[in-house]
Amino acid sequence: MAIETFIPTVWSARLLQSLNKALVYAQPAVVNTDYEGEIREQGDTVKINSLGPVTVSPYTKNSNISAPETLNDADQILTIDQADYFNFQIDDVDRAQQKPKVMDRAMRNAALALADNTDQYLAGIMWASVPAASTQGAVGGGVAVGFGATDTNPYVALLNAAVDLDEHNVPREGRWAIVPPWFHAYLLMDSRFVATGAEAADGRAVNGMIGRAAGFDIYLSNNVPYAAGPVEYKILCGTNYATSYAEQINKVEAYRPELRFADAVKGLHLYGGKVVYPEALALIIADVGDAA
Repeated sequence: MAIETFIPTVWSARLLQSLNKALVYAQPAVVNTDYEGEIREQGDTVKINSLGPVTVSPYTKNSNISAPETLNDADQILTIDQADYFNFQIDDVDRAQQKPKVMDRAMRNAALALADNTDQYLAGIMWASVPAASTQGAVGGGVAVGFGATDTNPYVALLNAAVDLDEHNVPREGRWAIVPPWFHAYLLMDSRFVATGAEAADGRAVNGMIGRAAGFDIYLSNNVPYAAGPVEYKILCGTNYATSYAEQINKVEAYRPELRFADAVKGLHLYGGKVVYPEALALIIADVGDAA
């Protein structure tokens, strides 16, 4: 590929498409991009406005109603405070000797690496924002999830999370839970788990969806946050309006390194997230229990 044929806008679009395919936590089913707007530089902010509740009072006929109340508003700031980049080169000799489209493959790998960072970032800000009252296993090393006599059944753990969301008036439509592989394996042992398979997930244009349980669309991810000693997995449950996310592939540039016979590409990914409705999230802090 001659460097003159490189078109930055085409490569930028292709990179974003690859990111969307690879994401779990940052896909539209899990977070919203309602306030994304136009992002140009790291440090840009998006202002999110919201209105307070409206008072409803009983009406008595032939009586004056109260004066109109002044609505309270509040705003939150979503800051684009994350920036990741890639910068790689392909030597002219290596490119000539390989039949596959080396640049295409390298760009896909760059997209996957950026997606992995983004997923971990969003998972981290979400679980850290869940109210303590909406967290199972916050004290004592987490809930032991399994099928032993002293374990919490995995389906029951999800039911408890669903009850918490119900009590916070969170709509049931579009609820999700993101689980690690071992939790999914336990769900497969429970007849109440409805596996959808990859075909159904592809039909809904979602990545990582593996089935439904307790009113949640279940997604599988290796980026579920955990801590060692004892191992505690932070299994998030919620809806996509809890967290707002914004991103921009800010720059993609091709160049010829001065001292090399090679084509090089560098790109900058700007992004940020904000949990705007923490009450729309629930958390299961889980240890691996007994599978028997």
